[in-house]
Amino acid sequence: MDPLNTTQSGMPESEAAAEARRLLDEWASKPVRHHSTSFRDDTEPPAFGTAPPVRQEDHRIVPAWAAGTAVASIGVGAGVTGIGCGAWLVLQGLASVTLTGVLMVTLPFAAAAMLATAIGSAISRARSVTKIVYEGPVTHHTEIHNNSTTRGAFFARTRNEIR
Repeated sequence: MDPLNTTQSGMPESEAAAEARRLLDEWASKPVRHHSTSFRDDTEPPAFGTAPPVRQEDHRIVPAWAAGTAVASIGVGAGVTGIGCGAWLVLQGLASVTLTGVLMVTLPFAAAAMLATAIGSAISRARSVTKIVYEGPVTHHTEIHNNSTTRGAFFARTRNEIR
């Protein structure tokens, strides 16, 4: 039986309308529950607490001097590229110049710039060496226990256990 296409119903239309109105009024009279979806705490956090400070270990992957050298090398490469492009543009107007010729002309500039970067990096690295001075007695205690066992006669196997 198809409830949408029925020719006869179990309730007269006026009663069905009254029942529908009653159900809608009953539903509408119930209060709507509102749930908060967020919360903001506006209290100021304390400036300091009771917990002692925790040491934050330094876990850098690349040393600072190496990163500085890399950045300087990129700068030198970009500068030399600019010099080479400038030379190419100037010389293109004078004659038919090949890229190989321009590279050969700018090669000494690139070598001098890279040499200056390497020397500067070496000087910076040499200046940043720290000296550690230990104060107090230093003792060195070494204790070796060697257990050696040999098994077999013709194909002997020696086993050494050092603890």
